[in-house]
Amino acid sequence: MDRRSFIQSSAAALAGTAVPLFPMAAMAADEIVVGSIVDMSGGLDIYGKPMADCMTLAVEEQNAAGGLLGKKIRLATYDPQSNMQLYAQFAQQSALKDKSTVVMGGITSASREVIRPVLTRNKTLYFYNTQYEGGVCDRNTFCTGVTPGQTVAKLIPYAMKKWGKKVYVVAADYNYGQITSQWVKKFVQENGGSVASIDFFPLDVTNFGPTISKIEAAKPDMIVSALVGGAHISFYRQWAAAGLTKKIPLASTTFAGGNEHIVLSQAEADGFLISYNYFQNLDTPQNKAFKERFYKRFGTDYPNITELAMGTYQGFKLWAEGVKKAGSLDREKMIAALETGISIDGPSGKVSLDPATHHCVLNVSIAEVRNKQLNIVETFQQQQPVDTSAVCNLVKNPKDNQQYVIKV
Repeated sequence: MDRRSFIQSSAAALAGTAVPLFPMAAMAADEIVVGSIVDMSGGLDIYGKPMADCMTLAVEEQNAAGGLLGKKIRLATYDPQSNMQLYAQFAQQSALKDKSTVVMGGITSASREVIRPVLTRNKTLYFYNTQYEGGVCDRNTFCTGVTPGQTVAKLIPYAMKKWGKKVYVVAADYNYGQITSQWVKKFVQENGGSVASIDFFPLDVTNFGPTISKIEAAKPDMIVSALVGGAHISFYRQWAAAGLTKKIPLASTTFAGGNEHIVLSQAEADGFLISYNYFQNLDTPQNKAFKERFYKRFGTDYPNITELAMGTYQGFKLWAEGVKKAGSLDREKMIAALETGISIDGPSGKVSLDPATHHCVLNVSIAEVRNKQLNIVETFQQQQPVDTSAVCNLVKNPKDNQQYVIKV
């Protein structure tokens, strides 16, 4: 059995256990427990497995450098199996039984909104390291991934200039897809375009035939996809099978987050445009050194390092810098240190925490899929988290705890 098959079979074997992968109840005096809750099995494991690997690497590197505050870090990893009840259970367990200093986890926004109140109630710091729809304002939570105000703001005008002004949107039917589609509509309209339709799909939908017929009839200049998860890969296959890949181009806020560009054939995905904070082929000394360490640890046969995986790595590094600055594991002292504008030079470039919003200032790149590769066509330096900063200021209003939603 090769390495990748072993990982997959191991994850499958764990899928029915509903227990932490590394269960240990109490924090020893000489260690710091970091909780990790990501899908290692279930419909979202295409995202979760690389995220778990990057978290493992980040912790191992920190321990090799002496840990934090003279203590070693123990990673307590849970597999919620894409089950919201397990997310809630494991968040509670991580906070109360493991006594985690910080919990990093969640993939979908639904999982974040299950974890977030549990950790706030139990006064356990929470890092959500995934690109998402934006708007969360919560002093106990740090959202380190890119938001539509950073990525969609660049992707939509670029794609419209290239392809045209009439846009058809397909999106996952939960808060990520619903809110992101409104950001797409905002930027389409601001750039002189129109949205023909916005169609939503539950995460388990695999039949897109009727929608594809609707799209053909609408004759848009391009598609924007905010589809999510393994089932939704079917859309791209059925789109190509209908002969539409070369007729109506596609841009996406989510494509390649689960290495869909590798799973699909070249004919099914060539020409797609995407925008993220991180792409594996970023040409920087920091990224080159990171990839060398990553492939030494996980093997040269490892597929593309995803945006979500890198976000997990960078989120941990930001938290570690906060701990160093605070000189303490006290939650209030960590938050105060993080709110000073902590920054790191990561594989994606400079990453800074914005004190007012608890979001990140990040570089953003646009890439085109060609021959199973993500080729960067343009990079935008240090994009502010503009979608949240207009309404959220946790320095002035530390008790604010809500998600601000765009209205178009």
